[in-house]
Order: sequence, then C-alpha cells, then structure tokens
Amino acid sequence: MTMTLASAGSIESAVAASAAGSGFWLTTLLGLVLLLGFVALWPMFAIWLERKVAADFQSRMGPMYCGGFHGWLQSLADGIKLAMKEDLIPRDSDRFLFWIAPAVAFFGVFAAFIALPIAEGWQIADVDLGLLFILAISSIGTLGIVMAGWSSNNKWSLYGAMREAAQLVSYEIPLSIALLSPLLVVGSLRLGDIVAFQSAADGKSLIYWSGNGWFALYSPWTLLAGVIYYISSLAECKRAPFDLPEAESELVAGFHTEYSGLRFSFFFLEEYAMMFIVSAIGVLVFLGGWQPLPWISIDFAALGFLGKLVCVGVVLFKAVFLVWVQIWLRWTLPRLRIDQVMVTGYKYLTPLSFLALVMTSLCVHCGDRVIPTLF
Repeated sequence: MTMTLASAGSIESAVAASAAGSGFWLTTLLGLVLLLGFVALWPMFAIWLERKVAADFQSRMGPMYCGGFHGWLQSLADGIKLAMKEDLIPRDSDRFLFWIAPAVAFFGVFAAFIALPIAEGWQIADVDLGLLFILAISSIGTLGIVMAGWSSNNKWSLYGAMREAAQLVSYEIPLSIALLSPLLVVGSLRLGDIVAFQSAADGKSLIYWSGNGWFALYSPWTLLAGVIYYISSLAECKRAPFDLPEAESELVAGFHTEYSGLRFSFFFLEEYAMMFIVSAIGVLVFLGGWQPLPWISIDFAALGFLGKLVCVGVVLFKAVFLVWVQIWLRWTLPRLRIDQVMVTGYKYLTPLSFLALVMTSLCVHCGDRVIPTLF
C-alpha cells in the first residue's frame, strides 16, 4: 500500500512537472511568434516614417497614395515587390556565403530581442546578464555583413564590409564603456534592475517621488555616458553621419550592392530592427524605461494587466522618438570621411567614455553624484 501511494505521488509530480514544462514551451513559442511579427512589421513602419521625415525636411509630401492616408501601405507594396523580384547570384561569387549572409545578419538582431524587456516581466527570457547578452548577440550581424561583402566578389561591396567591421571595432569600445557608468551605480546587468533603480518604488502609493530619477539626469557623468552611447549607436546602426558602409556616392550601395529580391530586404530588416534595439537599450538604461516622467514614478504593478500595457506604450513611444532623432540626423548632417569616423571614435569618444566611467566610479565610492568628495 505504501509503495502504491508513493508511486501515485511520483506520477502526480511527473505530470505536474510535464504540465509546467509544456506551459513554459508554449509561452516561449507564443512569445517568439509575436516577436517575429513585430520584427517583420516594425521595419515597414520605420521605412514609412523615414520617407515622411525626409520629405518633411525637403519640403515634400512623401508617400501619399498607396494605402490611403499618407501612403501608409507604401512599405508593404515595396515589400511585396521585393519578394516577387528575381533572386540573382553573381557568377563568380561564393554561393554558399552569399546565400547565408542575409540570414546571419538578421539572426543576430532577432536574437537580441529575446532578452529585451518592454515591461516588468514581459520578455521572452529574463537573463541576469541581459545587457551583455544583447550586446554580444547583436554583434553577430556584423559577421553577416562581412560575409555578404566578401562573397559578392565585388570590390565596392568588400570596401563597405571592411568599413562596417572597422566601425564595429572602433565604436563598440566607447559604447560598452558608456554603458558601464549606470551599471556601476546599479550593480547589475539585468535590464529590469536598471529600470527599477531609476523608479525606486516605495511600495506605499501608486504615484510617488523617485529620488534616483532617470540616469540621463542622475549626474553629469551619466548624462555624458548617455550622449556617448547614442552617438556610438549611430555608428553601430550604420546611420548618418556614420553611414560609410553604404555610402551611395562612393560604393554604389556598399556591402549589399549585388543583392536583389528577398535577400536584399533582409538587410533592411536588420538595419531598422537594430535601430530599434539600440534605441530601446537607451530608453531602458538612460531614460527610465517604462517610467514616463524623470522623478515622478508610477507603481504599474498595482494596475495589473492595464499597467503592463501602459509600460509597453511608454517604452515604444520613447524608442520611436529616439529612432526619429536618428532619422532627423541622417537628413541633416553630412557624411563623415572614413578617417574622421576613426578619429571621432578613438580620439574623442573613447577618452570621454573613460572619463565618465572614472568619475562615476569615484562618485559611487564617495557616496556622491556630481563631484566626488575625496578628502
């Protein structure tokens, strides 16, 4: 009888564990499907936004007819056109690398979304080293770009790929060091902890005063780190004035000159998805995440599911605003020369990022925010 009861208990435990495991995989699969839908739809909106912003800066209307209101279906029409175009592969290219390069470029960006929270607890994987994971996995996209440029057997494509590799090596340094300044204050690489520090919930009221506030306003050194991060992120995304890998006036179209059809569109998906990722990281680390105001915070956990939706809306609004600034800079600033790009990264941004890091560490050690009291 005792053995029967023990067997029944073990069976119930196994069934419960199996149900929990099935629920986990079902939730993960649903999250990946939603993520794939967002990554597919976001570039359509971003391309439409870029066309409208560019037209506004040039006193034009931009897309107006396809889809009705201000041509909002123009990006969808262009996507269908690209999908129907013939997929050409140059005769003297490395066919396998040429074929797989767009997928590698897109995979790195898609995988980075897995650890990106859009509300407290709303992410596919809550990784303790979330920020490090995103920076590491998103760098895989550069391998795809280098593969595309080299396998095309086109010297202009190779030049563009080498410029992208040079920019990544140069600007990963100040970008990573700039992110270390708020990490020293929080003491965690988990993005949820960084947002929680900026809101500093007191657990007593729905709306409360947060003593910490956004890191962009926390101290002059974290503000400097935020500015360095944003400038470096432009180079990471190949955006003007650091768009040397795709310099149309010099390299035709850069690393994707020989691509056509659906594979050509994968590089656009990668670029605009990367723009959103770097903007979302900037929002979570420096602009308070899902907290709408710098020092006045809201306990969204008390609002339940509605609070989660508000958090998502706040993060999306801030991220889209930073993407809009990226587009604004593209249609305002001239392109730098490659030597100016290297000088900006190594001679100016890297020393300034070290300055912000050292001053922040001294402030943390001395218990101050602005000027560390060493004596």
